[in-house]
Amino acid sequence: MERPPALPARLPVALVAVDAARGVHRRWQVAVTRDLFGYWLVERAWGRIGAAGRTRIDSFAEEGAAHAHARRLLARRAGARRRIGVAYLPVDMSTGGVVDM
Repeated sequence: MERPPALPARLPVALVAVDAARGVHRRWQVAVTRDLFGYWLVERAWGRIGAAGRTRIDSFAEEGAAHAHARRLLARRAGARRRIGVAYLPVDMSTGGVVDM
């Protein structure tokens, strides 16, 4: 089984997939946080750029399980080129611009 990629040092992670010729304008974001009751939350948001989109929050009792879930979600985004025809690229959350890799 392929090992999921390591989480970036800084969370949240924001990604975009854009192909204007095909009408693909997607955004995706994941963050791992802790709530007031001590549970670990993995919050992801996705949708078309400029639209309200959707959000889902998954709760975990242990930090390791939350980070493992976030890694699996990022691994799925890594396969976007195969699924939707365009790769997701990281976005600098302070400027909104795509990060050079």
